[in-house]
Amino acid sequence: MTERDANKRIQVLRDEINRHRYLYHVLDTQEISDGALDSLKNELEALEKEFPNLVTPDSPTQRVGGMALDAFQKVPHSKRMLSLNDVFSTEEITDWEQRIQKIIPGTNEYFVELKIDGVALSLVYEDGILQRAATRGDGVIGEDVTVNAKTIEAIPLRLQGDHPGTVEVRGEAYMPKKDFEVMNAEREKAGEELFANPRNIVAGSIRQLDSTIAKSRPLRFFAWEITRGISTKTRDEEYEMLQSLGFPVPPNARHYKSLAEVFAYIKEAEKKRLNHAFQVDGLVIKINNCATYDRLGVVGKAPRGAVAFKFPAEEATTIVEHIDVQVGRTGALTPVAHLRPVRVAGTTVSRATLHNADEVKRKDVRVGDTVVIRKAGDIIPEVIRVLPNLRPKNSKPFHMPSKCPICGSAVEKDAEGIVVRCVNRECFVREQQQILYAVGRAGFNIDGLGDKIVEQLLQEGLISSAPDIFRLTEGDLLPLERFAEKSAKNLVAEIQSKKTISLPKFLASLGILNVGIVTAQDIARAYKSLDAIVKLSKEEFEKIDGVGEKVAQSLVDFFESKLGKGILQEYCDVGITVQEEVSAGPLSGKTFVFTGTLQNITREEAKQNVLSAGGRIASTVGLGVDYVVVGEDAGSKEEKAKKLGLTSINESQFASLLKGTL
Repeated sequence: MTERDANKRIQVLRDEINRHRYLYHVLDTQEISDGALDSLKNELEALEKEFPNLVTPDSPTQRVGGMALDAFQKVPHSKRMLSLNDVFSTEEITDWEQRIQKIIPGTNEYFVELKIDGVALSLVYEDGILQRAATRGDGVIGEDVTVNAKTIEAIPLRLQGDHPGTVEVRGEAYMPKKDFEVMNAEREKAGEELFANPRNIVAGSIRQLDSTIAKSRPLRFFAWEITRGISTKTRDEEYEMLQSLGFPVPPNARHYKSLAEVFAYIKEAEKKRLNHAFQVDGLVIKINNCATYDRLGVVGKAPRGAVAFKFPAEEATTIVEHIDVQVGRTGALTPVAHLRPVRVAGTTVSRATLHNADEVKRKDVRVGDTVVIRKAGDIIPEVIRVLPNLRPKNSKPFHMPSKCPICGSAVEKDAEGIVVRCVNRECFVREQQQILYAVGRAGFNIDGLGDKIVEQLLQEGLISSAPDIFRLTEGDLLPLERFAEKSAKNLVAEIQSKKTISLPKFLASLGILNVGIVTAQDIARAYKSLDAIVKLSKEEFEKIDGVGEKVAQSLVDFFESKLGKGILQEYCDVGITVQEEVSAGPLSGKTFVFTGTLQNITREEAKQNVLSAGGRIASTVGLGVDYVVVGEDAGSKEEKAKKLGLTSINESQFASLLKGTL
């Protein structure tokens, strides 16, 4: 066969194989047997081996990479991969809708899809060819898993139709329940440990460095969003477009004109949740109009225009064998029930949180009780109620300790009278948990520093605070268990490579009470540098959008305390570089307050525009405010601005400021 003839045959074979892939995965039908399809693939593979210069990246033979990877590359997402806020009742859905109405009044329609319990992937196509597949990661940075994603036949290597430029599609990799049961049966027969649930297998398969292992596992894929490159007006149009591109989409996705219709479908879906061929843990409810969805923007790490309705968690009964109290990084004491092991929602549960003393008292949980447990959101085990008829006669009520169970120091309740805290800031467990938090993903993100190693370093006196981590040498680590010359060298190198940190992550790493990464980002955007932030007063902190009185007080208390000043000095001494937030623009250094309703953009969009242009956002009107942007139906802020002699501008003037023309 000549190369020309081979090329013709190869093209015909590829088209036919891709057509059958589309029939099977998108249209859920099959024209030929698996054996016949394998025969076509074998012929194609033989021709490409004979004529290797005819191999292309989108050929069906390229679904398995030959070489194992040493590690996964970190890749940034062009648009943050968000998570969804959970709701558990129709009342919470109604509350969500009411919040939306305050931002964009009007009649909304909805799009509801199954929430697949799998692993989210982002797929990037260039000129129709799959170039990269990445995991969610932390939403901003994911891992490049392209080689493994190519082994999933439901993911097209080439988009159907002509689509120049960049197209990004997001969706969920999953495993059918039947295939999961077959895999576990084979493992049981071989005497191997069983997988807990399908999602665990998918997560492990997607992150296999050897793609042949991923290929051996029957993974599937559903697409649910076009993030870049192709626009649609509504979510149901988006699903039609996804299918035309060659992607399967979750079944039973529907468009509804009212919440009443959505609620009716929820009742139907709850009854059928176990009938699906794959694990479903709820429904995703979205605003159907894409423009409205985008205008609603983001709050925290979740879009305002969608929520995840979680089905009632699977419940089980077990016995409380004992209750102990854990101490967290802020000194909070949390009672934890140790349970007789029981399987719930696919995993074995042996512990469950009891939250706080008031919760234990309200439920009257005692050692020896038979309790009903569930996984809140199918993730965190919790005790729902006690079955008092099964209680032992000699049971006694549980009482929180009057002293810290770790260091023996006094404990006290917080201002709300709910959380009990150890007052000793040098309590061993508080130190350990704070160090773990600082070096974790929210902070310096140092790989290799887990619970056991940090505990060992504290016990040996090598560290007493998070900054001490950066003083460690290979000589410090070599005498310790778990460390050889190479592992000690690697950990020290990893630590030293993390001595430069962004301002938001540094603020989060400090473990200031009530200050998480989202609040840290708000503060960093507003004041740009650590030097400026540590000098702020409580009133100045409160002017930052997203910072209330309680958070402001925590910040001031920390930065004015001997402990806080000492930690900052220690970080300086060990050579930590905190990067300033750089943002130059037409609004640089200017502070804005918004009041009333804007017509062309939402208030959230306006605030983001200010931040992007280098400005600051304040939540209250004061002398430090440069501009008060006044929309329709403005409230008391407009009057207060007039009294203080502040500059008030309308929406049109604000737009001109953004452009630098005012």
